[in-house]
Amino acid sequence: MAELIPPSTRLPPELDLVRQSVFRLVRDEILPAIGRLEREGTFPRALIARMGAAGCFGATFPEAVGGSDLGFAAVAVIAEEISRTRPDFGYCMNLQAMTCPFTILNWGTADQIARFVPDLIAGRKIGMFGLTEPGGGSDPAGAMRSTARRDGDSYRLNGSKQWITFAHEADTGVLFARTDAAAGARGITAFIIQPKESPGYHARPIAMRNLSPILASCTVSLDDFVVPDANRLGAEGEGFRIALNALEFGRLTVASRQVGLAQACLEHGIAYAREREVGGRPIGRYQLVQGLIADLAVEVHAARLLVAELAATMDAGEPANRIASHAKYFASRTAKNAASAAREIFAGYALADEYPISFLAGFIDMLAVGEGTANVQRVLIAEDALGFKDANRASLPARKFRNGAA
Repeated sequence: MAELIPPSTRLPPELDLVRQSVFRLVRDEILPAIGRLEREGTFPRALIARMGAAGCFGATFPEAVGGSDLGFAAVAVIAEEISRTRPDFGYCMNLQAMTCPFTILNWGTADQIARFVPDLIAGRKIGMFGLTEPGGGSDPAGAMRSTARRDGDSYRLNGSKQWITFAHEADTGVLFARTDAAAGARGITAFIIQPKESPGYHARPIAMRNLSPILASCTVSLDDFVVPDANRLGAEGEGFRIALNALEFGRLTVASRQVGLAQACLEHGIAYAREREVGGRPIGRYQLVQGLIADLAVEVHAARLLVAELAATMDAGEPANRIASHAKYFASRTAKNAASAAREIFAGYALADEYPISFLAGFIDMLAVGEGTANVQRVLIAEDALGFKDANRASLPARKFRNGAA
């Protein structure tokens, strides 16, 4: 595991303490246990619960539901540090800290918040976010085929989802389905689902090379899966608006995770360039290697600054969609450049299990395409810059800023 390296961007003392705490948690509790769990094929529930108990997931939640109310800046620091040291656990920052519980906090009733949020951010329950469908990709509204039919005081859900992380182990999830086939995006409704509480829910992990065998994304099928009316999230037809709002906040954790991965590539590249000798001197003395490291050091610094601005914008309760697109796009570019630079520095050893380069590159590739391709963000950024579509036109702040309540 890489040693704790001071980031290029100065952190306030309280956030640096958070970063150090996360580093120690990964070093002392996750790393000693994860190898055995992977060999056994065991989902790391106990480790996720330990992360929850340590406060990794509750930074944007009020103390009334078990959070610390440290804010989005803390989320960015935690997500980066986890992904710098053990990137497969970065998934948890979406599903246990943002897209699942934070969406319930932001859109749920007081009863829904009390029932579901505390267990999710404590890591006692595993969360999921079910939006993407086979063939849907970056058009979740236009391609959504899953349906929710009203049946008395319940809904019956039918259809399928794709690339749903932790779906095979989830206790609670936010899932989207059509309640009105003729209404387009306005016919989509959000639901809080409990996969283990009703038959008709099936999830199967998707095998993916160079990624974790136990922290997996899944295909999901729904066959008359029953969801009580009390678990509908928001009003009927409000689901697509809820999904867009959730994804906006989710961009913070995705961008932060990409910065953490890029930082890890930089650190490993520097260490290797100091120790590997060619022609009687370290390869770090050669200008081509120095060029790779110099460019990457600046890009990582710049990406972290964009993520910090995104977190500050969210903490201020201001519209954040524009800066979210900028941060996610640039962090994705930086991470991909980092993987490429690390491969060049390590050369053939980038393929060896002795070094983590292939492991890091696998997660960089996953985030670059699995969390929405960079080209989608480029379109949003360009249309905003050209004045065709204001990126912040539909941006909504967090609920606690919108109505003063948790």
